[in-house]
Amino acid sequence: MEKMKNKELEKVLNAFATQVVKRAKMNLVDDKKSRGELYDTLSYNLTVEPSIFLVDFMMQPYAMFVDKGVRGKTSVYPETASAMSSFQYGSGTGPKGGLTKGILKWLNKKRFQWRDKQGRFLSYDTMSFLIARSIYNKGLKANLFFTKPYEELIKGLAQDVEDGFFLDVENAIILGSK
Repeated sequence: MEKMKNKELEKVLNAFATQVVKRAKMNLVDDKKSRGELYDTLSYNLTVEPSIFLVDFMMQPYAMFVDKGVRGKTSVYPETASAMSSFQYGSGTGPKGGLTKGILKWLNKKRFQWRDKQGRFLSYDTMSFLIARSIYNKGLKANLFFTKPYEELIKGLAQDVEDGFFLDVENAIILGSK
C-alpha cells in the first residue's frame, strides 16, 4: 500500500508561514525599522515527514527583544507590552558591553553624528555610550512585529489544516480506487 501524500496540507502550512513572514516584514518597514539584517533574515523552513509537519521561523537572535520589548533598569514603557516582557536590562544574564558594541556597529553603518553645544561632532564611541545608557535605563518598546501576524493567522490555521487534510484523504481514496 502506498503512503498518503499530504500535498494539500503542505500547501496550507506553506501559505500560513509565507503570510506570517510577509506581514512581519511589512510591520518592520511600517514601524520605521530599517530593512537591515532582521528584515533580511526573516524566513521559514517547513519540514515534512511521514507523521510530522514542523514550521520553523528563522530570524536574527535579537528579534525576540525587538518583538517583545525589554524592560529598563530604572523605568519601562508602561503603555506597551515591554512592561510585561520577561526580558530586562540589568539582570546580569547578558554579556557586559554587548549593547554598546551593537549600537556602535549600527552607528558606523548609518554614518550619522550628533553635535555638542559648541557645534562639534560627538564621536561614535560617545554616541553609542549615550544611546546604550538611555536604552539600558528606559528599556526598548515592544513592537510585536512578529507576534501580531502570527497570532492573527494562527486563529484560522486549524480549519485550514483540517480542510487540507480531508482533501489529501479524499485524493488518496480517489487515487487508490483507480
